[in-house]
Amino acid sequence: MEMKITTLEGKEAGSVSLSDAIFGLEPRTDIIQRCINWQLAKRQRGTHKAKDRSEVWRTGKKMYAQKGTGGARHGSARVPQFRGGGRAFGPVVRSHAIDLPKKVRALALRHALSSKAKDGGLIVIDQATVKEAKTKALAAQFGKLGLSNALIIGGAEIETNFASAARNIPNIDVLPIQGINVYDILRRKTLVLTKAAIDALEARFK
Repeated sequence: MEMKITTLEGKEAGSVSLSDAIFGLEPRTDIIQRCINWQLAKRQRGTHKAKDRSEVWRTGKKMYAQKGTGGARHGSARVPQFRGGGRAFGPVVRSHAIDLPKKVRALALRHALSSKAKDGGLIVIDQATVKEAKTKALAAQFGKLGLSNALIIGGAEIETNFASAARNIPNIDVLPIQGINVYDILRRKTLVLTKAAIDALEARFK
């Protein structure tokens, strides 16, 4: 698959051949969904907590006599039936993470990249660098390229000026190649890859 390379100024800078094994697959939504569920479950903090009857501070004295009241045979006031008592089956601190094989994660990433290439939401630029860390100037360049909702993937490191300029632009995310993931690819309308990012992806899936 041949893709044109453009600059941030909108000029042509040659072309690049994309591997069909990475960008030419027929996207499978089931694999992509499994990976997104894995990502979102793993990032849940799981710090929710409610007190059960053993953690509530109330007297343990029997409320009233066992017999002769005509009512239920209650004992402790800490039980969930009473206001101020513990909660039955409340949330506890736990991990929400689920397992997903590494091969499935890698396959989901390739299917996500292929879905962007198939839908026309993939742009290749030569490099993500700017001379000055000016948000207004970079936003104007993005406007010329039609980038209003995009994920930009750079090389091993993002240039400081570019990261600073893009930081305050709404709906624009910038990540190094190590941070590329299925969820961020699909939550943005356009995926922008630098030439260095494509080389790194092809080396990764070789």
